Amino acid sequence: MTVLQVVQAPAAVLGAAGKTVDPLAADIVQLATDLVDTMRVSPGCVGLAAPQVGVGAQVFAVDVTGHPKARTVHGTLVLCNARVVEASQWQKGREGCMSVPDLTGDVKRANRLVVAGQLPGTGEEIEITTDAFEARALQHEIDHCSGLLFLDRVAGAHAVYARKVYL
Repeated sequence: MTVLQVVQAPAAVLGAAGKTVDPLAADIVQLATDLVDTMRVSPGCVGLAAPQVGVGAQVFAVDVTGHPKARTVHGTLVLCNARVVEASQWQKGREGCMSVPDLTGDVKRANRLVVAGQLPGTGEEIEITTDAFEARALQHEIDHCSGLLFLDRVAGAHAVYARKVYL
């Protein structure tokens, strides 16, 4: 098991779009495993993207299993070069981030979502149709791969809050 250090804003890697990757490359397959390992040992973490561990690549892991806000759950998802195919039913919701540990914010995101991406290790192209909290988590991680933080999506300073609970 390899646990990686999570970088925090204002680290430059968090503001730069990650490079597309070869999902068959050994270093990308290892990165995918390390992202899941790091996510698993981080309390309250439901997603982690490569830029959050200092790697400018389009790879992320998401798992909302057991989260009280989750409706649709696909288990552990690790995707390379993911993109939103369809998005609808936009809703505002509170988000936090391991790379911005002291703040949360209200972000408007699609509540219904179709995401396409490649599986590390096989390169298989898959599509995931989801909703609610899992859709929010996927969009949050895709944003990380594009060099965006949730703070880039809040409506303004009035929608940013000091974190009250640390998990």
